[in-house]
Amino acid sequence: MTSEQQPGSPPQPGGVVVGEDGLARPAWASVDPLLREYYDTEWGMPVRDERGMYERISLEAFQAGLSWATILRKREAFRAAFAGFDPETVAAFTEDDVQRLMDDASIVRNRAKIRAAITNASATIRLRAKGGLVDFVWSFRPERTPMPRTYADVPTTSAESVALSKALRKEGFAFVGPTTMYALMEAVGIVDTHLLGSHRRATSGVWPA
Repeated sequence: MTSEQQPGSPPQPGGVVVGEDGLARPAWASVDPLLREYYDTEWGMPVRDERGMYERISLEAFQAGLSWATILRKREAFRAAFAGFDPETVAAFTEDDVQRLMDDASIVRNRAKIRAAITNASATIRLRAKGGLVDFVWSFRPERTPMPRTYADVPTTSAESVALSKALRKEGFAFVGPTTMYALMEAVGIVDTHLLGSHRRATSGVWPA
Protein backbone atom coordinates (compact mmCIF):
# COMPACT_ATOMS: atom_id res chain seq x y z
CA MET A 1 0.00 0.00 0.00
CA THR A 2 1.40 3.38 -0.94
CA SER A 3 1.17 6.31 1.42
CA GLU A 4 -1.20 8.22 -0.85
CA GLN A 5 -3.78 5.44 -1.05
CA GLN A 6 -6.96 5.98 0.94
CA PRO A 7 -9.70 3.47 1.77
CA GLY A 8 -11.77 2.80 -1.32
CA SER A 9 -9.21 4.31 -3.66
CA PRO A 10 -8.27 2.60 -6.96
CA PRO A 11 -5.57 -0.05 -6.58
CA GLN A 12 -2.06 0.38 -7.78
CA PRO A 13 -1.67 -1.68 -10.99
CA GLY A 14 -2.02 -5.29 -9.92
CA GLY A 15 -1.37 -4.36 -6.32
CA VAL A 16 -3.42 -4.13 -3.16
CA VAL A 17 -6.77 -2.41 -2.78
CA VAL A 18 -7.54 -0.57 0.44
CA GLY A 19 -11.10 -1.33 1.50
CA GLU A 20 -13.57 0.82 3.34
CA ASP A 21 -12.41 -0.96 6.50
CA GLY A 22 -8.90 0.38 5.91
CA LEU A 23 -7.42 -3.05 5.23
CA ALA A 24 -5.32 -3.74 2.15
CA ARG A 25 -6.12 -6.84 0.07
CA PRO A 26 -5.47 -8.04 -3.48
CA ALA A 27 -8.15 -7.13 -6.00
CA TRP A 28 -9.55 -10.67 -6.11
CA ALA A 29 -10.42 -10.50 -2.43
CA SER A 30 -11.57 -6.90 -2.27
CA VAL A 31 -15.16 -7.00 -3.57
CA ASP A 32 -16.97 -10.32 -3.15
CA PRO A 33 -17.85 -10.74 0.58
CA LEU A 34 -17.36 -14.51 0.43
CA LEU A 35 -13.88 -14.21 -1.11
CA ARG A 36 -12.98 -11.41 1.29
CA GLU A 37 -13.95 -13.54 4.31
CA TYR A 38 -12.00 -16.50 2.94
CA TYR A 39 -8.96 -14.33 2.31
CA ASP A 40 -9.13 -12.63 5.71
CA THR A 41 -9.58 -15.77 7.79
CA GLU A 42 -8.40 -18.88 5.97
CA TRP A 43 -6.34 -18.56 2.80
CA GLY A 44 -2.65 -19.04 3.53
CA MET A 45 -3.16 -20.28 7.08
CA PRO A 46 -1.42 -23.57 7.91
CA VAL A 47 -3.42 -26.76 7.47
CA ARG A 48 -2.00 -29.53 9.66
CA ASP A 49 -4.77 -32.15 9.76
CA GLU A 50 -5.29 -34.99 7.30
CA ARG A 51 -8.95 -34.33 6.55
CA GLY A 52 -8.29 -30.64 6.00
CA MET A 53 -5.42 -31.35 3.62
CA TYR A 54 -7.42 -33.96 1.71
CA GLU A 55 -10.31 -31.51 1.39
CA ARG A 56 -8.00 -28.78 0.03
CA ILE A 57 -6.47 -31.18 -2.51
CA SER A 58 -9.96 -32.25 -3.60
CA LEU A 59 -11.30 -28.73 -3.93
CA GLU A 60 -8.23 -27.50 -5.80
CA ALA A 61 -8.75 -30.35 -8.28
CA PHE A 62 -12.41 -29.46 -8.74
CA GLN A 63 -11.41 -25.82 -9.24
CA ALA A 64 -9.23 -26.58 -12.27
CA GLY A 65 -10.69 -24.65 -15.20
CA LEU A 66 -13.17 -22.79 -12.98
CA SER A 67 -13.06 -19.78 -10.66
CA TRP A 68 -12.29 -20.29 -7.00
CA ALA A 69 -15.43 -18.30 -6.17
CA THR A 70 -17.49 -21.02 -7.84
CA ILE A 71 -15.91 -23.69 -5.65
CA LEU A 72 -16.16 -21.62 -2.49
CA ARG A 73 -19.89 -21.07 -3.01
CA LYS A 74 -20.34 -24.82 -3.37
CA ARG A 75 -18.03 -25.78 -0.53
CA GLU A 76 -20.70 -26.80 1.97
CA ALA A 77 -22.43 -28.83 -0.74
CA PHE A 78 -19.13 -30.55 -1.51
CA ARG A 79 -18.68 -31.34 2.18
CA ALA A 80 -22.15 -32.86 2.37
CA ALA A 81 -21.66 -34.85 -0.85
CA PHE A 82 -18.23 -36.17 0.17
CA ALA A 83 -19.02 -37.08 3.78
CA GLY A 84 -17.12 -34.14 5.22
CA PHE A 85 -14.08 -35.26 3.20
CA ASP A 86 -13.46 -38.17 5.53
CA PRO A 87 -10.91 -40.26 3.61
CA GLU A 88 -12.12 -43.58 5.02
CA THR A 89 -15.70 -42.94 3.91
CA VAL A 90 -14.86 -41.52 0.49
CA ALA A 91 -12.41 -44.33 -0.27
CA ALA A 92 -15.32 -46.75 0.12
CA PHE A 93 -17.52 -44.93 -2.42
CA THR A 94 -18.94 -47.21 -5.13
CA GLU A 95 -20.13 -46.66 -8.69
CA ASP A 96 -23.54 -45.87 -7.20
CA ASP A 97 -21.90 -43.04 -5.27
CA VAL A 98 -20.22 -41.77 -8.43
CA GLN A 99 -23.61 -41.64 -10.14
CA ARG A 100 -25.16 -39.99 -7.07
CA LEU A 101 -22.53 -37.29 -7.26
CA MET A 102 -23.01 -36.87 -10.99
CA ASP A 103 -26.70 -36.29 -10.31
CA ASP A 104 -25.99 -33.70 -7.59
CA ALA A 105 -26.48 -30.26 -9.13
CA SER A 106 -25.12 -28.55 -6.01
CA ILE A 107 -21.52 -29.59 -6.78
CA VAL A 108 -19.30 -29.58 -9.87
CA ARG A 109 -20.40 -32.61 -11.83
CA ASN A 110 -17.25 -33.82 -13.52
CA ARG A 111 -16.85 -37.57 -13.54
CA ALA A 112 -13.05 -37.53 -13.82
CA LYS A 113 -12.71 -35.16 -10.88
CA ILE A 114 -15.19 -37.14 -8.79
CA ARG A 115 -13.25 -40.33 -9.46
CA ALA A 116 -10.02 -38.50 -8.62
CA ALA A 117 -11.41 -37.50 -5.21
CA ILE A 118 -12.19 -41.15 -4.49
CA THR A 119 -8.80 -42.28 -5.78
CA ASN A 120 -7.08 -39.66 -3.66
CA ALA A 121 -8.96 -40.74 -0.55
CA SER A 122 -7.51 -44.23 -0.95
CA ALA A 123 -4.05 -42.79 -1.62
CA THR A 124 -4.36 -40.65 1.51
CA ILE A 125 -5.03 -43.74 3.59
CA ARG A 126 -2.05 -45.56 2.10
CA LEU A 127 0.23 -42.62 2.87
CA ARG A 128 -0.37 -43.11 6.58
CA ALA A 129 2.24 -45.86 6.40
CA LYS A 130 4.77 -43.25 5.28
CA GLY A 131 4.01 -40.62 7.89
CA GLY A 132 0.75 -39.28 6.50
CA LEU A 133 -0.48 -36.84 3.88
CA VAL A 134 0.16 -33.71 5.92
CA ASP A 135 3.84 -34.33 6.61
CA PHE A 136 4.28 -35.55 3.04
CA VAL A 137 2.92 -32.33 1.53
CA TRP A 138 4.68 -30.06 4.02
CA SER A 139 8.00 -31.73 3.27
CA PHE A 140 8.00 -29.76 0.00
CA ARG A 141 8.12 -26.39 1.76
CA PRO A 142 10.77 -24.28 0.00
CA GLU A 143 13.61 -22.44 1.69
CA ARG A 144 12.18 -19.08 0.64
CA THR A 145 8.74 -17.71 -0.16
CA PRO A 146 7.88 -15.18 -2.90
CA MET A 147 7.75 -11.47 -2.08
CA PRO A 148 5.19 -10.24 -4.63
CA ARG A 149 4.30 -6.58 -4.90
CA THR A 150 1.69 -7.12 -7.61
CA TYR A 151 -0.42 -10.06 -8.70
CA ALA A 152 1.81 -10.39 -11.77
CA ASP A 153 4.71 -11.24 -9.42
CA VAL A 154 2.94 -14.31 -8.00
CA PRO A 155 4.23 -17.56 -9.53
CA THR A 156 1.84 -20.23 -10.81
CA THR A 157 4.31 -23.09 -10.33
CA SER A 158 7.64 -23.69 -8.62
CA ALA A 159 10.31 -26.35 -8.51
CA GLU A 160 8.69 -27.56 -5.29
CA SER A 161 5.18 -27.75 -6.74
CA VAL A 162 6.53 -29.71 -9.70
CA ALA A 163 8.29 -32.09 -7.31
CA LEU A 164 5.20 -32.40 -5.10
CA SER A 165 3.04 -33.16 -8.13
CA LYS A 166 5.42 -35.87 -9.27
CA ALA A 167 5.67 -37.37 -5.78
CA LEU A 168 1.91 -37.45 -5.24
CA ARG A 169 1.35 -39.05 -8.64
CA LYS A 170 3.87 -41.71 -7.66
CA GLU A 171 1.77 -42.36 -4.55
CA GLY A 172 -1.34 -42.85 -6.67
CA PHE A 173 -2.94 -39.38 -6.54
CA ALA A 174 -4.76 -37.88 -9.53
CA PHE A 175 -5.50 -34.30 -10.64
CA VAL A 176 -2.43 -33.03 -8.79
CA GLY A 177 -0.62 -31.11 -11.54
CA PRO A 178 2.13 -28.57 -10.70
CA THR A 179 -0.17 -25.54 -11.04
CA THR A 180 -2.85 -27.13 -8.88
CA MET A 181 -0.25 -28.07 -6.30
CA TYR A 182 1.16 -24.55 -6.22
CA ALA A 183 -2.34 -23.25 -5.53
CA LEU A 184 -2.57 -25.82 -2.74
CA MET A 185 0.75 -24.69 -1.30
CA GLU A 186 -0.52 -21.10 -1.26
CA ALA A 187 -3.83 -22.07 0.31
CA VAL A 188 -2.38 -24.14 3.16
CA GLY A 189 0.48 -21.79 4.09
CA ILE A 190 3.43 -23.68 2.64
CA VAL A 191 4.29 -20.54 0.71
CA ASP A 192 3.16 -16.99 1.49
CA THR A 193 2.05 -15.20 -1.67
CA HIS A 194 0.10 -12.45 0.06
CA LEU A 195 1.11 -9.23 -1.66
CA LEU A 196 3.53 -6.99 0.19
CA GLY A 197 1.33 -4.37 1.78
CA SER A 198 -1.58 -6.76 2.36
CA HIS A 199 -2.86 -6.92 5.91
CA ARG A 200 -2.48 -10.71 5.73
CA ARG A 201 1.20 -10.77 4.78
CA ALA A 202 3.27 -12.86 7.23
CA THR A 203 0.28 -13.64 9.48
CA SER A 204 0.50 -17.42 9.17
CA GLY A 205 3.36 -17.89 11.60
CA VAL A 206 5.22 -19.89 8.96
CA TRP A 207 7.10 -17.09 7.21
CA PRO A 208 8.50 -13.81 8.52
CA ALA A 209 7.47 -10.48 7.03
